[in-house]
Amino acid sequence: MYLKRTFDDELIQWKESAIRKPLLLRGARQVGKTSSVKNLSNQFDHYVEINFDENQLFSQVFTKSQSVLEICEQLSVLTNTPIVSGKTLLFLDEIQSCLPAISSLRYFYEKMPDLHVIAAGSLLEFALSEIPSFGVGRIRSLYIYPLSFREFLMANKENLLLNQLDTAAISNPLAEPVHQKLILLYKKFLIIGGMPEAVATYVNSKSLLDVQRVLDDLLISFQDDFAKYKSTVPTARLMEVFDAVTKQVATKFSYSYPNATLNNKQIKDAIELLKMAGLVFSVTHSAANGIPLGAEVNPKKTKYLLFDTGLFQRLIGLNLSDLLLNDDFDSINKGNIAELHVGLELIKNENPYQRSQLYYWQRDAKNSQAEVDYVCQFKDSIFPIEVKSGSKGSMQSLYIFIKEKNLNWGFRVSLENFSEINQVGIFPLYAVYNLMHHFSHPDSR
Repeated sequence: MYLKRTFDDELIQWKESAIRKPLLLRGARQVGKTSSVKNLSNQFDHYVEINFDENQLFSQVFTKSQSVLEICEQLSVLTNTPIVSGKTLLFLDEIQSCLPAISSLRYFYEKMPDLHVIAAGSLLEFALSEIPSFGVGRIRSLYIYPLSFREFLMANKENLLLNQLDTAAISNPLAEPVHQKLILLYKKFLIIGGMPEAVATYVNSKSLLDVQRVLDDLLISFQDDFAKYKSTVPTARLMEVFDAVTKQVATKFSYSYPNATLNNKQIKDAIELLKMAGLVFSVTHSAANGIPLGAEVNPKKTKYLLFDTGLFQRLIGLNLSDLLLNDDFDSINKGNIAELHVGLELIKNENPYQRSQLYYWQRDAKNSQAEVDYVCQFKDSIFPIEVKSGSKGSMQSLYIFIKEKNLNWGFRVSLENFSEINQVGIFPLYAVYNLMHHFSHPDSR
């Protein structure tokens, strides 16, 4: 069962482009890279899939061959499939296991520009770190993540509901029954997460218990991978830091977590490996006095997000009934799962050709502390976002930020319907995509 992804359209555009670079799919393992390529292969006369983990002969072809023409000739013989420019899709999977194949991608662009070539691999970032400037200007990267909430609705055939959501805005809130249905689906999405196998299991069985078993299997496979990250970093060290990040999701990370056995450098090194694996994203403090936000960061103030809410809730043992029935997540998990969801949705709905970076703002002035959960930039504008896990709560920090930075608008994301309060636009937690669309059309209410 193939789950349609929003980046499928990007793959089609890449296929039809007159000037095309080899495409490198990047992201955590099991987020749908291979299945998306197989789905794209239906658009071609021929499809050649090379998996370097399954057959060592393929690695020898790239190690010994001198030109991409020779490589294609030998791959064609080994797979008994024609490799013809314009008619064949060549997919190099698990390419991290063959560094010469990664290096060869640039030459496909130079010597066979009309051949459609896609590469992908689990733990690919570790291999790329060993090949500085492996193909600058000659290879295009496409970043793949777990399913977004919109993709979750698509998978569940909620097309009419999705159409309603697409027309919603601050000045055009949803009918209350529609809003309530979306809240229920959003809560289910928090439990299921966006891993394709978990979503497909729910679509087929409608059983959240079946989904929990799939999530357990995925967690075991990810943790088994820790041994592959770096030979000099013990698996136990990665397990300890992974657990510490999970327990501090969406809060300023403290290196002095309970039962810590590592020093700060060891913890930082482990976090970097987890980030390279795509399991963790950082949210860095920015003074946010202007664009770009990355010009005024303080790396000593950093939050971390686990890459999927389904895996997160499984790791910390959330009560699923409470999550489904309670309208105030603060009583369940101090609202962290809501803030995690918003951060992940911001990443998933960004430009897929760029690596996303998230920022937050915090002021520690005596007797005047304030924090805004996310600060985003679009073109030359700054947009502060405050996440509320329920439908109530003050917006003191958000108003402080708006006044201090002399902004016209701020945004609150909560369980409320679309609305507006003074200088604050209200968006439901399920509508982060709508909020990002508002960034690009700020005058549309």
